[in-house]
Amino acid sequence: MTVPSASTETWLALMRGINVGGKNVIRMADLRSCFEAEGFRDVVTYIQSGNVIFRAPETAPRALTTRIEEMLASAFGYQARIALRSREQLEAVVAGAPAGFGSQPDRYRYDTLFLRPPLTASAAMEEVLVRPGVDEAWAGEGVLYFSRLISQASRSYLSRLVSMPVYQDMTIRNWNTTTRLLRLMS
Repeated sequence: MTVPSASTETWLALMRGINVGGKNVIRMADLRSCFEAEGFRDVVTYIQSGNVIFRAPETAPRALTTRIEEMLASAFGYQARIALRSREQLEAVVAGAPAGFGSQPDRYRYDTLFLRPPLTASAAMEEVLVRPGVDEAWAGEGVLYFSRLISQASRSYLSRLVSMPVYQDMTIRNWNTTTRLLRLMS
C-alpha cells in the first residue's frame, strides 16, 4: 500500500538585512545548503539579496516563517527576519500592482516593499512618507508599491525609511526582481 505524500507548496523566503554594506554576509550556496539540510526541496536562490524559492509541505505560513528564521539564526548567527510568500500570493502581488506600475523604467524606479505580518499595508502607509512630485506609494495585499522619479531620486523619501521602526518589518525588492522571482516560481 502506498502512502500519499503530503501536498507541497512553492514558497519564496525574502531575507532582510543580508549582504548589505558588508553586514550579515551569506553566500547563496551556503543559504541553499542550509535550506536543503532542513529538508526543503527544489531550493533555488536568486541574486545576493537573499531570495530563496523552495518547496515544502503545506503548513501555516507563520509556523514556517518561525522555523526558517530560527534555522537561519542558528546557521548564520544573526537575527533573521523574513517575508514569506506562496506562489499564489506573489502572483497576487504582481497582478495587483497599480495600473502602469513598472511600465516606464527609464523615468521611474519601481520597488515592492514586502511586509512581514502582522504589519499591514494600511498601517505601513501611515508610516511611509512620500515627497510630492517625486514619490508615489500604493497599498497592496501584504505589500506597498513605491515609485520615484529617477531624475529626482536623491530627493526621494524612500531612503529615510531605513531609519524608521516600521522598516524592521519589511524588505524591499525592485520590480524587476519581483517579477523575475514570480517567473522562477512558476
